[in-house]
Amino acid sequence: MTVKLVAKNIRKNFKDRLLFEFEQLTFCQGDVIYLQGDNGSGKSTLMKLIAGIIKPSAGTVTAEGFEPTKWWRKNSLLGKAVYLHQHAYLFDGSVEYNIRYALPKSQLSPQQQQERVEQAINMAQLGALLKSDATDLSGGERQRLAVARAWITQPKLLMLDEPISNMDKQSQKLVLAMINQLKQDGTGLLISSHQTCGLTALCQKHWHISEHKVVESNHIPRFEQSQEFHYVSAN
Repeated sequence: MTVKLVAKNIRKNFKDRLLFEFEQLTFCQGDVIYLQGDNGSGKSTLMKLIAGIIKPSAGTVTAEGFEPTKWWRKNSLLGKAVYLHQHAYLFDGSVEYNIRYALPKSQLSPQQQQERVEQAINMAQLGALLKSDATDLSGGERQRLAVARAWITQPKLLMLDEPISNMDKQSQKLVLAMINQLKQDGTGLLISSHQTCGLTALCQKHWHISEHKVVESNHIPRFEQSQEFHYVSAN
């Protein structure tokens, strides 16, 4: 069965103001969706709503195709889709601790765990920073660590909120390469950005928040050549 989240008849208000509304959106494993909208239009709110972090003012979000979870979280959306904020939360401790913390240990043998850790470190090029405190990293390094930590969990669905904003070009290339790898692995991706960039080339669907409506289409905004980034090998 296809893993997916389905949002129906959604309305989200901010105090007395309508932020957005729509009849139905479906986010499936294998989808690569570009979420676009002006600043303040509700992109982050929409992602958090679909991830179960916040509730809609009206409507429902349901999960389909996921394995049964703990009985006390049977009906919870939390954990179905991983939401990664542009200012990602990092645990106190070293870079290596943050990466290893996310390992799905019950699903992997010790050898597979080590191989996945090494692959994540190489992809994010964090080898020289493993013993560094995660809170001391630069913005680009923090985001590379956050994406590597998300990648290592092998998520079915991943939401990336402005994943390459305020990054140097080298960090952008590395993050784009990791996101591309997730796409190849079959992870469903919902990528928010206020402008077209290298991420746009990965996307196959388009959600656009405009005039308090969320519109879905297969038309991807034109890729801006001036912002192109070529994928680089992580090895």
